[in-house]
Amino acid sequence: MNIAILTDGIIPFVVGGMQRHSSNLIRNLSKSGVNITLYHCVYDSYLPSEKEVNLSLFGLDEINYVKVVTIQFPVSFWFPGHYIYRSIKYSKYIYRHLFKDINNYNFIYAKGFTAWKLLKARKKGIKTPIIGVNFHGYEMWQYAPSFKARLKNYLLRPYVKWNSKNADYVFSYGSKITSIIKGIGIEKNKIVEIPSGIEKGWMRNTSIDGNKTIKFLFLGRYERRKGIEELNIVLKKIVDQNLNIEFHFIGPIPDRKRIKNLSKKVFYHGRIIDIQKIKSIMDNCDVLICPSYSEGMPNVILEGMSRGLAIIATDVGAIDQLVDHKNGKLIKFINGEILVQDLYNSILEITSLSQSEIMEKKENSLSKIKAFSFDNITKMHLTFFANT
Repeated sequence: MNIAILTDGIIPFVVGGMQRHSSNLIRNLSKSGVNITLYHCVYDSYLPSEKEVNLSLFGLDEINYVKVVTIQFPVSFWFPGHYIYRSIKYSKYIYRHLFKDINNYNFIYAKGFTAWKLLKARKKGIKTPIIGVNFHGYEMWQYAPSFKARLKNYLLRPYVKWNSKNADYVFSYGSKITSIIKGIGIEKNKIVEIPSGIEKGWMRNTSIDGNKTIKFLFLGRYERRKGIEELNIVLKKIVDQNLNIEFHFIGPIPDRKRIKNLSKKVFYHGRIIDIQKIKSIMDNCDVLICPSYSEGMPNVILEGMSRGLAIIATDVGAIDQLVDHKNGKLIKFINGEILVQDLYNSILEITSLSQSEIMEKKENSLSKIKAFSFDNITKMHLTFFANT
């Protein structure tokens, strides 16, 4: 089986949830003996060699199954819609490389807009293999908490819809994401539901410990849709209540968004690259908080569950496949806004539990995440490819 995977970057050259998913998918498919041509981009002027990509991403058993094509992502000055312009240009760059080998592939798996030019060419009569696209969370149809974000979403929607409707298949993590895809007019038989997953190396293989002080964790960069403002409002209400709790933040949170004078309760670890250090902090916490306005199936929740954390998260995207009352708490939306009061109540609810009840939720996370191992996710992909 020969598959071309068109990406908007891979870890470690481009950082992001979509990029991590691409890296994991390629690594695990190649382990299963699938021949892959990887098309990926970098954002600086240095183009890593195929050997550098292989050494950073693959083991010796996988290298023989992967061919790598590296492309510099187009640059342009800023203007409204500049990302769309750069994306169609990037898809043209991919098409130039892809076209000469197009008959060699059984399937083309495209992330985001990467197959845009290819789909346009097919409409003009060019024969192509089967094409599946993956826009992950379809966040442009989820709630946006700012005018700038809403404007960006409106600009993206017609182009995402066009790419989705003109592909043969559309990948979905399931749940509300499938509802969005159906809502933009994609037929049910074109939607392929395969969740995201977690690598075995993330799975905790030591016993879970409880803490006398209940420790909450937020992990991620500052972005308005991540709900940090709402979380800060809640923290300011909670930290003065003499509760036996701590809040930890991992990620590049700007100084202006940090709560001051609460050092005994709130700890900022900054941006951490070392995965083992991240795991160590996670292992010392009890509850992961993910109060986002929009998500797909967040890596941070998959990672948190794999380390045995209970989860408090908003009920968006496909999060309800991961989180329920057994391993945490889902926060509902009302009128498109996170209810600060619900987040506040959810944290207090966790703090009111006994240590054994918190331990049970943590154990349930660890048990539930096993179904989302990338071994299982890879099998789902292989079954789908075999049947197309």
